[in-house]
Amino acid sequence: MLFSKQTLVLEKTDLFSSLFQDYISESEKVKPFYSDHIHNKDFASYLENNPFQDLDRIQLVKSLQIQSALVDNTSDSSLANIILLKNLTTYTVTTGHQLCLFTGPLYFIYKIISTINLCKTLKENFPDKNFIPVYWMASEDHDFEEINHVNVFGKKIAWNSTQKGSVGELSTEGLQEVIVELKTILGDNENSNELIQLFEKAYTQHLNLADATRYLVNELFGEYGIVILDGNDLELKQLFKEEFKKDIFENSPFKLVNKTIDDLKKHYSAQVTPREINVFYKDKGVRERIEKQGERFVVLNTDISFSKKELEDIIENSPQKLSPNVVLRPLYQQKILPNIAYVGGPGELAYWLEYKSMFDAFTISMPILMPRNFVMVLDKVNQNKLHKLNLNTEDIFKDGEELVKHLIKTQHNDINLEEAKKQLAKIYSEITETVLNIDKTLGGTAEAEKQKAINGLGSIEQKIIKALKQKSETDVNQIWSLKEKLFPKNNPQERTDNFSMYYSKYGKEFIASLVSELSYDLQKFEYTLLKEI
Repeated sequence: MLFSKQTLVLEKTDLFSSLFQDYISESEKVKPFYSDHIHNKDFASYLENNPFQDLDRIQLVKSLQIQSALVDNTSDSSLANIILLKNLTTYTVTTGHQLCLFTGPLYFIYKIISTINLCKTLKENFPDKNFIPVYWMASEDHDFEEINHVNVFGKKIAWNSTQKGSVGELSTEGLQEVIVELKTILGDNENSNELIQLFEKAYTQHLNLADATRYLVNELFGEYGIVILDGNDLELKQLFKEEFKKDIFENSPFKLVNKTIDDLKKHYSAQVTPREINVFYKDKGVRERIEKQGERFVVLNTDISFSKKELEDIIENSPQKLSPNVVLRPLYQQKILPNIAYVGGPGELAYWLEYKSMFDAFTISMPILMPRNFVMVLDKVNQNKLHKLNLNTEDIFKDGEELVKHLIKTQHNDINLEEAKKQLAKIYSEITETVLNIDKTLGGTAEAEKQKAINGLGSIEQKIIKALKQKSETDVNQIWSLKEKLFPKNNPQERTDNFSMYYSKYGKEFIASLVSELSYDLQKFEYTLLKEI
């Protein structure tokens, strides 16, 4: 056992949007934007309705089997789960993510583990059904700058490449140099060397980033039966042709989602904004938006354009050249998978909440939206710093300046100027009352003098704190060092650090411990602190 677990109420971390927190707490303001919630009874109702009767499971299984054979390390558990998808009583739980270098930030790992553990929980509650964890590879995404780097021990490692187009199709050529740089940072120990060998097998023995990522995820999670799906699949896109047509020629999602956004904006801000056409044209080295200009359908930033007839022919015969954007991709996912739940972070769930009317209009089942695990790892060094600074784990989430001020006042409890301000205000109130009884025109003068005196005390307080900060410089530096470790560049650890930092210390047991500790409870959702034992 590597860690002990402590949980915090999400609200106490001050990390989450009001929309996300209102969704979790089933606020009346959010209820119009989803059908089923995160409770066991909602899952029971969803399963009873079984909205996947018309799903083409035969094609799904065939495509997954072909994809799984692209690498040589798909586990027996994963292959067995693919076969199970032929059964009408088998459902999927899906999470999706970009093909980040070396898996990118920690929450990539947490999302997949949340998905695996949610399947376990559902199986316990509905033993006559099967639930398969699916990682949807965002291989068609083209934002290379978002996936080409990783942060390890405060250092940014970047893969520089001039390649264009869908990231899944990018050549892995040149990544050996990046792996060497990572090896230098991780150091020479058994765990680090094991991980570097894994990265070398993934990225230097596979020709493109999609296959490399598939191999890596299989190695990390294959024993838990993870099924990896790449939406960049000709046969699967054949199943989505009618939805492509409705988006491109009727702009249905644009109209429906914008109407929902108008309703959401009464209380919250929108996460994504739909386009009139939510489809990209995709070819080798190209993934660009399609936009209607006059009677032509133009592929932006290229010389390519189509008539309506030509585009209809592409939809019918070459749908692999079309790629859904962030609005249409969830619809595509639910069209081809018997997917009962989607596991994501606050931003993802926020944009899914914009889509209910679109799912209803297309008569495609919207999944139950499930929050992923939110995690912070506290090693012994940082736990000791907290203890020496007399801070508890909830204090970690407070603003650094607030913690410094608290430290100063704790170490020098003779500072009590807040009470002095209250007493001063009381004295001036009495003076003002006396002055008003004599001459009402002097009330403003008395009030101004009162504020000047209180401001003066505030100025004195700041000078005292500044002087005490200098006296407590070591502890103050420890606070800022701790904040930087746990919130690098003011971002939560899980959104910045790469898992290799922890794997190099704990080895394979790190992943196993996460799977064990991050159990999925349908009754409550909390922030998890994993404390090194």
